[in-house]
Amino acid sequence: MINEWARAAMKGGIEPTAGWLVRRGVHPDFVTIVGTVASTASALLLIPTGHLFAASLVVWAFAMLDVLDGAMARARGVSSPFGGVLDSVGDRLVDGAVFAGIAWWAFTADRPLLAALALTCLVTGQLISYIKARAEAAGLRADGGLVERAERLILGLAGCGLTGLGVPYALDVALWLLTVGSVITVGQRVLAVWRSARDQYGAATGVTAPAPTDHPEAAG
Repeated sequence: MINEWARAAMKGGIEPTAGWLVRRGVHPDFVTIVGTVASTASALLLIPTGHLFAASLVVWAFAMLDVLDGAMARARGVSSPFGGVLDSVGDRLVDGAVFAGIAWWAFTADRPLLAALALTCLVTGQLISYIKARAEAAGLRADGGLVERAERLILGLAGCGLTGLGVPYALDVALWLLTVGSVITVGQRVLAVWRSARDQYGAATGVTAPAPTDHPEAAG
């Protein structure tokens, strides 16, 4: 998806910067924390107060540190489970702040439908990430989908920026696209988990469908 394409496109500039920071003793976790705090604060301060164009630029700039901290971890040659968890928590916090900020602004602008769309994007965005995390914890797969984090940020912030520049209905279109795409993605990920569970069960037993008692709630 866009996330993988963007990381590949920026690799030429990110990798040297990451190496330079690592050689000077900067820790990836520090970059993660700075990016998370700055992005969250910017989203909650600028978007609700109507500074939509400024918010789109500032939040996006700090959100790019999410790409940098991963490159720094690779440059150090040390895999940190804590760093991975910290990065994921930061991502969820920034996503939530962006769409909560949009909902806040929409409520103050007396646009309840737009606020409801923003809250739907917030909830489904968290759910999309949770499905994948919960599936992986259970040894299953839940990759892919129509809308992932990069799409959420790009569309959400682009809608904010264009609205701040006076483009009519830009944020409305962005949030409608995200709402529909996110609901579809939730279904795609649940289906991916079901297929993964089916394949795993079939590989272990030679049966193509799990027995009812294999469901964790069936025994209780």
